[in-house]
Amino acid sequence: MAETQGRAGGGGRRRKIKPPRTPLLNRARNYFLTGLVVAAPVGITIYLTWSFVSFVDNHVKPLIPAAYNPESYLPFSVPGLGLIFSILFLIVLGWFTAKTFGRTLVTWGENLVDRMPIVRSIYNGLKQIIETVLSQQSASFQKVAMIEYPRKGLWALVFVTSEAKGEVAHATRQELVAVFLPTTPNPTSGFLLYVPKEDLHVLDMTVEQAAKLIISGGMVVPPAPGTPEAAAAAAKARARRKPVAAG
Repeated sequence: MAETQGRAGGGGRRRKIKPPRTPLLNRARNYFLTGLVVAAPVGITIYLTWSFVSFVDNHVKPLIPAAYNPESYLPFSVPGLGLIFSILFLIVLGWFTAKTFGRTLVTWGENLVDRMPIVRSIYNGLKQIIETVLSQQSASFQKVAMIEYPRKGLWALVFVTSEAKGEVAHATRQELVAVFLPTTPNPTSGFLLYVPKEDLHVLDMTVEQAAKLIISGGMVVPPAPGTPEAAAAAAKARARRKPVAAG
């Protein structure tokens, strides 16, 4: 700490210089930014959740018969009622489809759809995508890697989906890996690329960490491997994937 020496009478004395105080406006700005960092994720999450629930309610509530609609007997609206009925409907539909009669009916319907040229392509494509995403045995989007794209020296994050099979593998005669190259800030769109396996640099970060990195445009960076932060994040990810034992 800096010191000054002055004279009082015949002797000298030292006086400590206090550091300059932070202006009130700067402190208020720092507090505002700190509060924004805390409030923004919470507020956006609540807004998106409420918007989704309201969207489902607005489209499902009119389809509920008045006899089964609690709002017919209550003097107030019930938020999330449409979402609850949608979940119950999907459960009943899944139970019905799992039965022999339900499977027969679904097979008959799919055979009918296969006779419609345009509808057939849309239905089969959507069905394959949904089954791939929801399949518990699928290893899709379980690894994150980097490739040199769009030229040497430039690196891009990709999600590893599967190894090349079928006609693609037969035509190239190479050991290729299918990867999904997402765009920023919307990772739901992107490009499907087939990359030689030796050109793939697999990373330790999780799919969730990579998605945050892509959506934020590189501002939310996961911890480096080997650090305590990385170990804590890996343990948290394993705990989320651990199946719950049936009681």
